[in-house]
Amino acid sequence: MPFMHPLFEQRRYLIPFRATLLSQIFTDVLVIGGGVAGMRAAIAASEHSDVILVSKGNIEQSNTFWAQGGIAAVLEETDSFDLHIQDTLNAGADLCDPAVVRTVVEAGPARINELIDWGMRFDTKRRDDAGNGESIALGREGGHSCHRILHADGDATGKELARTLFGQIEERERVRYFADCFVLDLITVDSDEDRPGACIGAITHHPKYGLQVIWAKATILACGGCGQVYRESTNPPIATGDGIAMAYRAGAMIADMAFVQFHPTTLYVAGASRSLITEAVRGEGAHLIDRNGERFMVGQHDMAELAPRDVVSRSIMNQIAQTRFPHVYLDCRHIGRERFTERFPGITQLLDRFDIDPGIDPVPIHPSCHYMVGGVSTDDAGRTNVPGLYACGEVSATGLHGANRLASNSLLEGLVFGEIAGRICEELIDEGPTRPAKVISDIPISDRAELDLSDVRSSLRAAMWRHVGITRAADQLTDVEQHIDDWASYTLDKIFDQASEWEVQNMLLVGALIVRAAKWREESRGTHYRSDFQQPTESFRKHDLWQRGNAQPHTVI
Repeated sequence: MPFMHPLFEQRRYLIPFRATLLSQIFTDVLVIGGGVAGMRAAIAASEHSDVILVSKGNIEQSNTFWAQGGIAAVLEETDSFDLHIQDTLNAGADLCDPAVVRTVVEAGPARINELIDWGMRFDTKRRDDAGNGESIALGREGGHSCHRILHADGDATGKELARTLFGQIEERERVRYFADCFVLDLITVDSDEDRPGACIGAITHHPKYGLQVIWAKATILACGGCGQVYRESTNPPIATGDGIAMAYRAGAMIADMAFVQFHPTTLYVAGASRSLITEAVRGEGAHLIDRNGERFMVGQHDMAELAPRDVVSRSIMNQIAQTRFPHVYLDCRHIGRERFTERFPGITQLLDRFDIDPGIDPVPIHPSCHYMVGGVSTDDAGRTNVPGLYACGEVSATGLHGANRLASNSLLEGLVFGEIAGRICEELIDEGPTRPAKVISDIPISDRAELDLSDVRSSLRAAMWRHVGITRAADQLTDVEQHIDDWASYTLDKIFDQASEWEVQNMLLVGALIVRAAKWREESRGTHYRSDFQQPTESFRKHDLWQRGNAQPHTVI
């Protein structure tokens, strides 16, 4: 029995073989992804090489741009690197790489000072009662033992961060930026039995220019997560897991896909998209209450509402089941409208659109898929097992997050590992010009009936939410596994010509990886909770790494 449907394992490219590649472009470094990790990688790589930065949409469509939460960094004398490291290790449930955690935490102050030098405007407070100057205001979020979260414009940190980094991109002559450019697949040379072939670029599609080949000496994947695989998600529409899917097809190791983080608090209004209510609201003192007005987190965890996200999300779902009500509430009334508006102007505007006054009304909330903790496995410099391919940001699995991401460590990771990958990839630049390879896509014309791709997409998202979400069990995982294989048999054998169709193929592959990893991990750890294996198990205190063509995962302690 193969690990997944044979079409998942056989396909190396999604390229339509009928299509003609209209143009070829050569560069030193190709960066795929326009969020924090991609932009920071492009900035670093531009110090030594010519760079092309490719973004599936534009800067405003990235997860980074919409990030309400802040950036975690040790800046106060009352805080320390060791405390931040320990908080990260605690959240990661014994699966973090301590050396990687230290690297990221200790690089935090330098990356923050760099942003300040580049003009990023962080929120400030009066330094003392005498009014002697100002200092950066530091908030606290779930899982953190100290106030160390930097914000911008209250709840618009991502927007200000994206503005700052893109300003640097525009100033750098060695960076070319391609917006609205969909990457279908990485190009690899022929591999041998022992290792995948080297990555030498990618095939892209642009609505105006059609299919193109970008040949590169080094390629950096920084194209975010896969939240759209789930029906309830805080992620923008472009987060369909394309980077993980193309890396898997190229032979890269994919790690820890069972660990999907769900954010406890997204606005729950019938007919509206799931909008994030940042964790900083609970950091300001907001309470979680049920339909009866009872605070249910007190007594369930020492940190109550500020417990790690997996704990809070499961508690909310349990309370929803017990009260037989579709959601719970975030109670901000004791904070007051004036203070809430001052601290969270963007959320206030959002709530106003639904006639919700946070000073008077409890805010209806429900968990949603938020962050992929697993991803493309890398070493401590962002290298993957595919020569020439690097990864950073949410698409990667560096060992920082372990089994559960600590709040506000993701933007920090993007800054730190983006800089590392962009700098380290110089090791490939002196190897001479990239030599184009022959790209063959020999997909036969399918004789099977076609399925409505919009139905496949919505059915996949619904099945993932119901059975591969916050709580999982073997029977349900097996059912979803079979459904995905059925959809794959009618979808992966087809030749498509536009981004929305390629996205469905990628979503099916990523969904299959999540299901198989969740089924294999017969324990509960971090974000992964199995109702049939409710405790962590020492035998599973290891990373699972999946590779195309291998039916069982490699495991690393």
